[in-house]
Amino acid sequence: MSKKKGKETGRKIVADNRKARFNFAIEEVFEAGIELLGTEVKSLREGKASLGESYAAVEDDELHLINCHIPEYAHGNRNNHEPRRSRRLLMHRREIDRLSGAVQREGMTIVPLKLYFNDRGIAKLELALARGKKLHDKRQTQKDRDWQRDKARLMRERG
Repeated sequence: MSKKKGKETGRKIVADNRKARFNFAIEEVFEAGIELLGTEVKSLREGKASLGESYAAVEDDELHLINCHIPEYAHGNRNNHEPRRSRRLLMHRREIDRLSGAVQREGMTIVPLKLYFNDRGIAKLELALARGKKLHDKRQTQKDRDWQRDKARLMRERG
């Protein structure tokens, strides 16, 4: 399968945490598998999920996604899943140790960025090791974004 330059192919994004890039300074990005139940996968395939208030934490030497909302599957029976249950993330031991060390020593946070299906149809989660931004950093980000928008508009007007 050929990959196009500059574009990712085969990804179906289910949920995107857009506020994470505004509230946090992203240091490093990781990809993790996610342990799901059958009804959760079906609900994700319908494109329903929310990463808005979720985060990842190391519990008992395992990485868990906490407070991610995957709604109950509409056609499920009484064995449906809990919408906000803790879900185990699948990563190599060395990566988990590195993430937990950064969280403990440097006060960083593990933030989920995207939940998607890869080209093989497997649910993946894009995680970031991030540092929280201060208020003045957020203001600067907003100013930069506004300037880029205005600059693009001016360039379009000039031709």
